[in-house]
Amino acid sequence: MCMASIEEIVFILLYSFGYAALFGIVFAESGLFFGFFLPGDSLLFTAGLLASQGFFDIKIVLAGVAVAAILGDQAGYWMGHKFGRAFFTKKDSLFRNPDHITKAEEFYKKHGKKTIIIARFVPAARTFAPIVAGIGRMEYGQFVSYNIIGGVLWTIAFVGGGYFAGNFFPQAKDYLWIILPAIIIASLVPIAISFLKEQKK
Repeated sequence: MCMASIEEIVFILLYSFGYAALFGIVFAESGLFFGFFLPGDSLLFTAGLLASQGFFDIKIVLAGVAVAAILGDQAGYWMGHKFGRAFFTKKDSLFRNPDHITKAEEFYKKHGKKTIIIARFVPAARTFAPIVAGIGRMEYGQFVSYNIIGGVLWTIAFVGGGYFAGNFFPQAKDYLWIILPAIIIASLVPIAISFLKEQKK
């Protein structure tokens, strides 16, 4: 898919289906297994930009996106907790080895708090992090607290970024073909840094 098509898809979805598309996509991308390919950061930025031009109400966007993001993660956690362990039943399998559950439990005991927050800003990772947290039986009260923090920060960062860009630079929507790919690339930087660190180790 070319980068220009990302811009077109985001605009078509928001212009055609409005709040329903915005909140529905945020919910699905935040915690439903199939939602990892959906546009998240770019969608929020564009929604904020459109809100600056009166197409959306910024208060509704901020509140709705935050709630959809938090509920999406809750759904992901529930699915992982309820059904995830049944997937890991083959000891000799690379992907379905039950040892992965033990590793997930240990990981979320040590790094669960920051993982839930940081993963919110990384494409694909924000979809799978709550599912794995559920599989790893991360303490639920802890998960909820950091899920709320991550969801609110993510919403403010990208919706707020689009809103202020639209107010201070009204022509920003004409340059989304540059801005949206830049957002996607910037979102992948944490993955690249983490990978390089692991390679050094």
